[in-house]
Amino acid sequence: IFLVLAAALCVATVSAQSKFESQVKQAAQTIASQKWSVGLRAGAGAQVKAECFYAGDKYFEGLLGWGFVTGALDFTVIHNWNCCNWDWTPQAGSWFLDAGVGANVGGGKAHCSFGIAGQVKFGIKFNKVPIRLAIDLTPSVGPWVVYGQKVSAEYTNPETGATETITQKQDAKWGFYSTGLLNAAISATWCF
Repeated sequence: IFLVLAAALCVATVSAQSKFESQVKQAAQTIASQKWSVGLRAGAGAQVKAECFYAGDKYFEGLLGWGFVTGALDFTVIHNWNCCNWDWTPQAGSWFLDAGVGANVGGGKAHCSFGIAGQVKFGIKFNKVPIRLAIDLTPSVGPWVVYGQKVSAEYTNPETGATETITQKQDAKWGFYSTGLLNAAISATWCF
């Protein structure tokens, strides 16, 4: 009985290992067949971007950089869909309109923001070079938080003329992240 159970266990293990190996090979082939692109985005901020096309007209886009409007580090992940394509200039390339939704997180030394992000992108993918040029609006909506910090300021006493440094602690405060609505830019990506 013991030998029969051991043999059955060995057969089950070999079968499971074979199935696992085929799943790993299939996942590797899926990853290899995906189309990727990397690029730069400049406008309301300066960001590096990466796109992963996984199903023809669907792709994930990641943006990381500095927001000039917000004065903070900014990270956005968006799931985009290709909505429309036009063949207006067949010699140069095809025009596209993409839209998507995702999440945004940003922050600096004493503040952070987070919320929902959206994107509308209009551009051209060139035929002869693997480059996509686009203009986009990528607003983000959500709360911002300024946590308590120490603020120092110099004060000159008018009576004595002595200069003093006064340090105060600011209270934490929060509000609506309205500057995230101004996030428009031009981007160039290299597709490979």
